[in-house]
Amino acid sequence: MLLARFSPPRFQIMEHRGSEHGPREDPMKQTPLRTIHEEAGARLVPFGGWNMPLQYRPILEEARKVRAEVGLFDLCHMGRFEVQGPDAEAFLQRCLTNDISKIKPGFIRYALLCKEDGGVLDDVLVYHAADQEDRYFVVVNASNTEKDWNWLQEHRSGFDCELRDRTAELAMIALQGRHSAKVLQEISELDLGTLGYYKWAPAKVLGFDAEISRTGYTGEDGFEIYFPVEKAEETWKALVDKGSPFGLWPIGLGARDTLRLEAGMSLYGHELTEDINPLEAGLQWAVRLKTDFIGRDALQKIKEEGPKRKLVGLRIEGKRVPRQGYPVLAGEEMVGEVASGTYSPTLEGNIATAFVPSDLDESREDLSVQIRNSRAKARVSPLPFYKKDYEI
Repeated sequence: MLLARFSPPRFQIMEHRGSEHGPREDPMKQTPLRTIHEEAGARLVPFGGWNMPLQYRPILEEARKVRAEVGLFDLCHMGRFEVQGPDAEAFLQRCLTNDISKIKPGFIRYALLCKEDGGVLDDVLVYHAADQEDRYFVVVNASNTEKDWNWLQEHRSGFDCELRDRTAELAMIALQGRHSAKVLQEISELDLGTLGYYKWAPAKVLGFDAEISRTGYTGEDGFEIYFPVEKAEETWKALVDKGSPFGLWPIGLGARDTLRLEAGMSLYGHELTEDINPLEAGLQWAVRLKTDFIGRDALQKIKEEGPKRKLVGLRIEGKRVPRQGYPVLAGEEMVGEVASGTYSPTLEGNIATAFVPSDLDESREDLSVQIRNSRAKARVSPLPFYKKDYEI
């Protein structure tokens, strides 16, 4: 049973090797696809403690490829935990902001791990197994795997459930783009037309057991596939082969970051940190204050008083790309700072997210971003910047 222009983010190298006893620190980790990435000419960089492909081709070309056709991503660096037992639901409900009791078998929800003060430890996806009522799967960010594991273990006392790290056992890859279903259907026995958005199901892939979810981090239709790690190279090569007629390329982290920002999706360390709460990050839809999770009281108070700042999208004029930490000004007054910024190949211009005061008039025409020694005119733009123009 299985469960643009871009500067690579800086992450501390903290590793784990999966086992029933949990993660431990190790030297820099390699995904099971490293040899394939090297043979394809990928530029590898440290990311969340792993050597990961930043790009195979120019980043903007890779981003355009996913928007127009389909891309293949190595996600083996993501942390993957399994929670099972009579108290699995109650345990996750205590630790996560969303209402776990509402996740039907075979469905998925986005949620956050918060500290007592409401600051975000991580954002995660929670999967409820279709075949076992008491089994859940949690996918966490690579750079937070060790922290998340320790946090969950710290709060597991009193709950009758097992927490198991599956990261080293299961490979994880993604297909993203309008042709992703056509490509995956070539090697999957599951009728992907029956798998709705934010659902997952067991499937035969190339004849072996796997699980497939209709999820992604690009704003496109797409799938994430979980299967035995020893099948990683075989599966990747099969998807490259079957995807060739549909224009498939392997895609690196640089384009993935551009795509997620265009789609208005948060990246931990940018739109989310331990000093940022979900309400000011615009994630109130993932917080159910009627449930008793860690950080609930603090978030209830923030909701009642109103968040002091908010996350907004910005369209920025000029050629210089905004970066995290750059000041946002209203007239001559600094009113906030950039969380993420990049050049958008889809919009053909610079975009950013930024935290600004909650009472800032978004229609102001004197907003700008200080980029090094000059200012670039900015205007508030609704998030997301991009929405796909087709149905799944």
